[in-house]
Amino acid sequence: MDVSLALWGLTIAGLCALIAVDFLVGGRKPHDVSLKEAGLWTAVWVALAGLFGLGLLVFGGGRPAGEFFAGFVTEKALSVDNLFVFVLIMAKFAVPRVLQQRVLLVGVLIALVLRAVFIAAGAALIASFSWVFYLFGAFLVWTAWKLLREARADRTPADGKPAAGGEAEFEENRLLKAIERRIPTTDRFHGTALFVIEGGKRLVTPMLIVMLAIGMTDVLFALDSIPAIFGLTQDPYIVFTANAFALMGLRQLYFLLGGLLNRLVHLSYGLSVILGFIGVKLVLHAMHESGAHVPEISVPVSLGVIGAVLAVTTATSLIASGRRTEAEAARDEAARGEVAEVGEPEPGSEPRPEPETAARV
Repeated sequence: MDVSLALWGLTIAGLCALIAVDFLVGGRKPHDVSLKEAGLWTAVWVALAGLFGLGLLVFGGGRPAGEFFAGFVTEKALSVDNLFVFVLIMAKFAVPRVLQQRVLLVGVLIALVLRAVFIAAGAALIASFSWVFYLFGAFLVWTAWKLLREARADRTPADGKPAAGGEAEFEENRLLKAIERRIPTTDRFHGTALFVIEGGKRLVTPMLIVMLAIGMTDVLFALDSIPAIFGLTQDPYIVFTANAFALMGLRQLYFLLGGLLNRLVHLSYGLSVILGFIGVKLVLHAMHESGAHVPEISVPVSLGVIGAVLAVTTATSLIASGRRTEAEAARDEAARGEVAEVGEPEPGSEPRPEPETAARV
């Protein structure tokens, strides 16, 4: 797809305008985001992505539109995995719930800028070296295997519950630790302020630190998601816009899913299948470009496989988590019954006399 500089400029300006509207309407005043609000804004961003895809279909044809939708769905699915880490970051820094929306807004913007740098670098590599497809494909297959192993290690084979060892915790990277060591910070939040003056000194608040943590953590996830979308399309314009629409709805999705994240018990398995599938697709594409007579996986097939895997993964996750909840409720009920039986006297036995608690006069 031939994209002019003018179209790039209009697209970036349009995204900035949408982000500004999102901030002015829903994010300017810190507040506790309701389920209704999160659901409404999630639907808005999905609808905007759909309209953009339809625009590509009308003006660019079926192939660019199919590649965009395949990339958008893939990035959206992979970004859900980010939410688990975002929850850990919020708990690690004890971010008040009314400030979490602002943290996510700025953190996601930082992530989008850094992803744009990764996308530009990936596009330059692909344009210069065709063997990069082999590298990306092998990396995705390895990542899929690693994700599958981690998913199996984090669950016991008996009941599917997380393995012993307690809740996972967010571990700050070296860069974040260096920032906290060298820059004076306060020990508590000051609303949405990033800097405050205490004792004549300018200090950084935890608000800025946690925003950086969100942005830099997302970049680590981009190391597999960006090669994945390059496996679906080599058009930098489609790669960028798919990433942008997937990321900009991530803040609302965080509040919408909330407690449902723990119910997506098979998500890692589905993501590993998707990454492995795209990795194989990349290798086949590289072999085809090298002149080998191998089949190529078309965009409609890719979109169908990704959609089917996500549908099956979501359904089996909800079924498994529902069964687990029922089993836990049954065990709790049985435990309460046993306690009640222990407290009742045996049939035919006389109750023991109560000990005297007051001295006789």
